[in-house]
Amino acid sequence: MSNSDVIAAPAEDKNIPQHVAIIMDGNGRWAQLKGKGRVAGHKAGVDSVRAVVASARKSNIKALTLFAFSSENWKRPEQEVSVLMDLFMFVLTKEVKRLHKHNIRFQVIGDLSRFSEKLQKNIVKSEQLTAGNTGLFLSVAANYGGRWDIVNAAKNLVKGVSQGIMSIEDITEESLNQETCLAELPALDLLIRTGGDCRISNFLLWQAAYAELYFTDTLWPDFNEEQFTKAIDCFDQRERRFGKTGEQARNETT
Repeated sequence: MSNSDVIAAPAEDKNIPQHVAIIMDGNGRWAQLKGKGRVAGHKAGVDSVRAVVASARKSNIKALTLFAFSSENWKRPEQEVSVLMDLFMFVLTKEVKRLHKHNIRFQVIGDLSRFSEKLQKNIVKSEQLTAGNTGLFLSVAANYGGRWDIVNAAKNLVKGVSQGIMSIEDITEESLNQETCLAELPALDLLIRTGGDCRISNFLLWQAAYAELYFTDTLWPDFNEEQFTKAIDCFDQRERRFGKTGEQARNETT
C-alpha cells in the first residue's frame, strides 16, 4: 500500500502527531520541469510553507520544524545561495509579522555564525517578537546538520564536566537530548520528505530515532494542504511500538 492509498480516519478518532518535521525538497527540479531557473522553484516554495503552517495550525499540531538550508547547501551555486539568503531575509522581515498575528512562536536552529550580521540580527528580532506566543512552535533549520547538532550537544556536556558542574555519570540520553536544538519541543513524531528521495540527509538524526518516516514524490512547490493531510492520515494508520510487540503497543492505547 502506498502513502497515498491510506484512507483518512474520522477526525475525532485521528491520532495527530505533536511534532512534524519536513525536508522541503524538489524546488530546483520543479522549476526545471517548467523551463525556469532553480531560483523560481525556491520562490514558489514559500507558498507551500504558508500552506503547511496553516494546515498544521488547523490540525492542532504543537510543533513544526522545516529544513530550509543545510550545512552542505553552501556548496550550491553562489547565485542560488544568494537567493536563498534573500528569501530568508524576506521571511524574517515580512512573514514573521503574519506568524506573530496568528500566535505562532518562531525560532531558527543551526549554526548561525556563518550568516551575515544583518541576518543574525533579524533572526534575534524575529525570535524575540514571537517569544511569548503560545500556539504552533515553528522552527526553521538553517545552516543546520544533524551531526553538528549532536557534536554541539556533546561539547556542551564535556564543558559541564570540565567545569565540575556535572560528572561523566551524569551524561545520559536525557542530558544529551537537553543540549540539542529542539530540546524544549515534544519528541519528533513524523518526518516528511518531499521530492522523491528516500533519505533524511543529515536532518534531525538524534530526534528521528523513533519518528515515523513519510516519503512522497511530490515536489515541494506542489506540496499543499491536501498533501500534508495525506501525510497526517498515513501517520494515523501507523502502529508505533517503540521496541515493544504490536500487542503490547495496542494494549497501551486501549
